[in-house]
Amino acid sequence: MVPPRSPAEWPGLDGAAERRFALLVIGDAGIEVRASLPDVRFAGLRADRLCYAPARAVVAGTAVNLARCAVRHFRRVGVLAKIGDDAYTPVVRRELRSIGAADHLRVEEGAPNGVSVMLRDRPRGDRPGVRLLVVQDEPPGRRLTAAEVAAAAPAIAAADVLALDGYSVLSPVSRAALEEAARIAGAAGTRVAFDLVPHDIDARLPAADVLPALARADLVFSEAHTLARLLGQPPPAGGEAPRGLLPVLDGAVPGRPLWLLRFGPTSLEHVLAYRRGRLLMEYPTGYRDGVERAGFGDRLAACELYWWLSGG
Repeated sequence: MVPPRSPAEWPGLDGAAERRFALLVIGDAGIEVRASLPDVRFAGLRADRLCYAPARAVVAGTAVNLARCAVRHFRRVGVLAKIGDDAYTPVVRRELRSIGAADHLRVEEGAPNGVSVMLRDRPRGDRPGVRLLVVQDEPPGRRLTAAEVAAAAPAIAAADVLALDGYSVLSPVSRAALEEAARIAGAAGTRVAFDLVPHDIDARLPAADVLPALARADLVFSEAHTLARLLGQPPPAGGEAPRGLLPVLDGAVPGRPLWLLRFGPTSLEHVLAYRRGRLLMEYPTGYRDGVERAGFGDRLAACELYWWLSGG
């Protein structure tokens, strides 16, 4: 039975009154440099430019970012990721301890940690600036193996939900690891949630490489535009609810996963919750002008996972 309130209303974006459940996240962990350029637009650059702006280096990556938000809702949160072996390794471990997440990291000896750079240019009226994300080619996470995942089977079995994401699908090695993780979760009765990222995954892989991951999931997060393009459908126009996509999902993916489809002017303002043959609800996420965009998707995912485990 679906709770009468949306996830953004209960348990809410800022955390649950009572932390419950156990979550294990498999994904990326590394170092990210972030900066916003309030006086620069990328399209206007015609030469080298020196900018002074707020900039910081943080431990980030899909697994760390979700775990950082999830500890406000979940009683136990763990991170399984493959990282490098350099001066940043203890920094990554220390950050997990700091946020209260269990460390299930696998270290690749002699390999550098993954580094990414995220720049956002000047906002465009009421819309956020364009984000430029540069990620190190072939970070350690792409080499997480099925054997390394199998070694973490007790942690997967002890979780109420296993969270996976599409970056693991980009490499055949980590794709096999993702498949093993879903197999272990299924055997143990652990639910599987899958985040369909990157948002241009349809341009990086054929649908045949992505659809098996969707079929193994009990819940799928996706921007409606991403999923529509992956399935060869026209993206919903003008930020409209993607109702025309729903029967296509039923035909493309077996089973009865819960689809949480994000849509709106910036694909973050609203969610359509759907399970085969039944539109459950449409709800606002709480994202609007003045709300920090960075990390909002992970805040939303954390409260949606808690809501789902509570009966959604």
